[in-house]
Amino acid sequence: MKREENKSRCPINFTVEIFGDTWSMLIVRDMAALGKQTFGEFLESEERIGPSVLADRLAHLERKGIIRKRPSETDKRKIIYSLTENGLDVIPILYEIAVYGSRHSPDPDAPDVWFKSLEFDKQIVVRLWREAIQAGSSFFLGPDSVVSKLGL
Repeated sequence: MKREENKSRCPINFTVEIFGDTWSMLIVRDMAALGKQTFGEFLESEERIGPSVLADRLAHLERKGIIRKRPSETDKRKIIYSLTENGLDVIPILYEIAVYGSRHSPDPDAPDVWFKSLEFDKQIVVRLWREAIQAGSSFFLGPDSVVSKLGL
């Protein structure tokens, strides 16, 4: 069994212990950028996370206060995952990771509107992204999406 306490009180260590694995940030990406909310939707991700790893990462992110889960209003057997306020605070980190990958990956693959969004002020994009999620949209999808608000 993994220990839950942090190795040190260093702020970087604290963050790395939450997001330092291969999957946690990708789950947050799927929620924030694509509006994914269910176990099945996460399983459909291009990176092909396994079900047991996904279950472990979702539980980890919930324990760390990044996501919450609740039963679906339409199907009580289905669990809906969403970002908490602490999870919303991860958006600037997610943005910077995506910018780094966009600039330094030898062959970045993302919708054209992502690359066009980089032409806008970072603070505006991050603020709109947070607002989109709070309104039930995501970066790319929904009536309040960042893409929609920036007119991309």
